[in-house]
Amino acid sequence: MVESTNEHKKMMWSTLAMMAFSTVWGFGNVVNGFVYFDGTKVVFSWVLMFLLYFVPYALMVGELGATFKNAEGGVSSWVNATMGAKWAYYAGWTYWACHIVYISSKGTGGLRAMSWGIFGNTNWYDSIPTAWTQLATLVVFLFFCWVTSRGVPVLKSLATVAGSSMFIMSILFIVMMFAAPALNPHASYLSIDFNWKNLLPTFNVKYLTSLSILVFAVGGCEKISPYVNKVQDPSKNFPKAMMALAIMVMISAILGTFAMAMMFDPKIVNNHLNEYISNGPYMAFQRLGEYYHVGGLFMYIYSWCNVIGQFSTLVISIDAPLRMLLGSKEAKAFIPKKLLKLNKHGAYINGIWMVVILSGGLIIAQALLPDAQSVMAQLVKLNSTTMPMRYLWVFAAYIALRKQQAKFATSYQMTKNQGLAYTAGIWCFTVTAACCILGIYSPDPFTLFLNIATPIVLVALGLILPAIKKRQDGENALLD
Repeated sequence: MVESTNEHKKMMWSTLAMMAFSTVWGFGNVVNGFVYFDGTKVVFSWVLMFLLYFVPYALMVGELGATFKNAEGGVSSWVNATMGAKWAYYAGWTYWACHIVYISSKGTGGLRAMSWGIFGNTNWYDSIPTAWTQLATLVVFLFFCWVTSRGVPVLKSLATVAGSSMFIMSILFIVMMFAAPALNPHASYLSIDFNWKNLLPTFNVKYLTSLSILVFAVGGCEKISPYVNKVQDPSKNFPKAMMALAIMVMISAILGTFAMAMMFDPKIVNNHLNEYISNGPYMAFQRLGEYYHVGGLFMYIYSWCNVIGQFSTLVISIDAPLRMLLGSKEAKAFIPKKLLKLNKHGAYINGIWMVVILSGGLIIAQALLPDAQSVMAQLVKLNSTTMPMRYLWVFAAYIALRKQQAKFATSYQMTKNQGLAYTAGIWCFTVTAACCILGIYSPDPFTLFLNIATPIVLVALGLILPAIKKRQDGENALLD
């Protein structure tokens, strides 16, 4: 009777699909795809990315989540169970290190959203010397590091509200844009030519070095792994939820691209690339408001949702990955004791100082760029080459799991065929690694330097810390 009641309490596959959709997808992904891949030419790439990468990725996450249903550390716990504690430390470090660039971008994104929310444009903000905008970003960043050190839980609730509202705005944009011609037929819309030439990409250096943007866009579904066993009949309904997720994301990406194509000419976008990378979502909502004769209303709503979202996410991104890294079982074995220090508010104070030095250093370095739009464009690209590095551990853990599958019991498997499972894991690992490496290239020397230096510095630091810990343990043993 208890079993029946528990089964009744479990969620429907459709509920999980919606939860995953709101976690994985956002309007910024549509804009970045449109801007970087010449408008509607991104459609072909989206379809390939979903079918050949996103679907197997989501199903592998499902199998890992179902196998290690009681593991609370996510990817690090999977790696620990399948590959050992030291590799789990490196997985935790990678997850944390990837957020160093992400943290830098949240301050920049929040100030840009605030400029749109106050002035209705970024003309004044973009005209300020880069040194001043970066100084303002640094002040904001340091303030939120202080907030993190004080432990303010309300921001987590704000992040949830802002994330939900941004998701709703993304869906509303697509619906309202397609409805606009019927409600305002005399407005200036661009016509879309649906021939193969406008849907197939141009396979050149720009295309290959931008693929990391799409990988970054569809990644992150490992966040839903704790819910695998909370679905009714997971072996049947989890893959169904993931297929529904892939279809919803694909439809959103394609319809969103066509909605953008009704507004913006790719040739104009290409001639003002940094402007559209930095301001594309705001410009889209501004134009949507004009079609509906409400001026900048939609843009202002989107801007302030984004302000709350960027700044609350900034705090969570400083705090959560740090707790995952320093609060894990592996931390005591591989990380120097000083970094594990907690203050009276329960925050890892020395860990926060490490974030201040690394993210703050990146913010200061970007003061050398010509303008604020260049900073934003560079951060989008740098995020797309560093953040997907954490997905590599998902695929490594999956391959290791299948090699030892007799050791583990699970309620769900992507496939019973070992060859197919290995092929999927190796394929997704290779695609992710290749996109990260190709994404490093930039025709701008300073951007190229940062794209190379940032991962090297972060990887080197991750290797140095266990060496320092080992030396400290040796010194303590001698003293004893």
